[in-house]
Amino acid sequence: MTKTFYAILANSLVAALTNTFVWFAVTFWVFLQTQSVLATSVMAGVYVGTVALSGFFLGSLVDRYRKKKAMLLSSVCSLMLYLLAQIIFSSTPPSVFTDVSSIPLWIFIVLTLMGAIAGNIRTIALPTLVTLLIPEAERDKANGLVGTANGVSFLIASIFSGLAIGFLGVYWVMVFAIALTVAVILHLAILPIPEQTILHSEHHTQHIDIRGTIRAIALVPGLFGLIFFNCFNNFLGGVFMSLMDAYGLSLVSVQMWGILWGLLSLGFILGGLMIAKRGLGKSPLRTLFLANIIMWVIATGFTIQASVVSLAVGMFIYLCLIPVVEAAEQTILQAVIPLERQGRVFGFAQSIEQAASPLTAFMIGPIAQFIFIPFMTTGEGVDLIGGWFGTGASRGIALLFTFTGLIGLIVTLLAMRSHAYQKLSANYQKNSNISPIQKSPLQ
Repeated sequence: MTKTFYAILANSLVAALTNTFVWFAVTFWVFLQTQSVLATSVMAGVYVGTVALSGFFLGSLVDRYRKKKAMLLSSVCSLMLYLLAQIIFSSTPPSVFTDVSSIPLWIFIVLTLMGAIAGNIRTIALPTLVTLLIPEAERDKANGLVGTANGVSFLIASIFSGLAIGFLGVYWVMVFAIALTVAVILHLAILPIPEQTILHSEHHTQHIDIRGTIRAIALVPGLFGLIFFNCFNNFLGGVFMSLMDAYGLSLVSVQMWGILWGLLSLGFILGGLMIAKRGLGKSPLRTLFLANIIMWVIATGFTIQASVVSLAVGMFIYLCLIPVVEAAEQTILQAVIPLERQGRVFGFAQSIEQAASPLTAFMIGPIAQFIFIPFMTTGEGVDLIGGWFGTGASRGIALLFTFTGLIGLIVTLLAMRSHAYQKLSANYQKNSNISPIQKSPLQ
């Protein structure tokens, strides 16, 4: 792998760390200021929803401009928005921010949210740079390093955002964010990236070309199936995102739960490092499905008994496999989609796949509250399985986790037997066997 790629990865790591740090810290700060769970839930919903919708537009930007210019645009936008947020905060009396209906509070929230979301341009541009800079045979390992960088940024942001708010306050959070973003811009500006101007054979790069992107995906048999399979998996994964805190806090204290999640986040890093060292094998698609099988088997069994040990072990393995799934999808897309369309396809895939989680978050709460929890507290589940499974609200959530894991396992096994799986696997093998000279994106 080239020194340029490592430099870009380090630059992107600092940028992702900064944006994640700001958003986590602002979320903590808003709750402490307003004591409103509604405010933080609205923030989370708007954040995830905006990330999902923005993928179409941001993917077009990545394809329209050189990747370095797109990444610089990302950081400059973040910097401007953070500066505006800091001005709003510094010029507003502190008491105003304790009112959840305060307009200056929500202006501050929206500015920091958009500053963090502007970093999503980098998320889409980075895998296209892997295609540009890394030979075909090493792209899976490079994608593993990208997953490691994402894990590191998440882990550090998770730990230091709370500490920064607790000891320094949101003013210094924004100061650090502005300083780090300036450093990222200066470093990227002087970083040479060997990238020629992409000659587009169409005029759709001037706007959001969803129709052309769909055509490009449809030209690869089975690729739509992979995107919607991952979308469905994210839909099921939203069950764990929505209810895991409630289940974990039924087993341990909030302090222990925070420490445990900090340790579990190491799974992202370890999974990425394993891929960086060993790769994904000859068939990334098969590796993706095998990883999903293991994940859903774990999801089926890790809450059968009310044990924090089995929960921690299961979640750690689960988190180790997430970078495997992400790297496999990126490696496949890099092989079967032309470079000049990869930004839009990555953005499209991100939008479709990310849209599933907020849908689950809205749906799963009522399902747990009105079906599974009553079933395991006062319903028939107490007599049917309560003797060995346990009873109570937390066991209702545990049963929902088991049920979700079974659905995921069944769908994955069926997908592996599908015609789309066979076609996409054959298409990847055909494209990956083309010589590097034929596939050089710099020609």
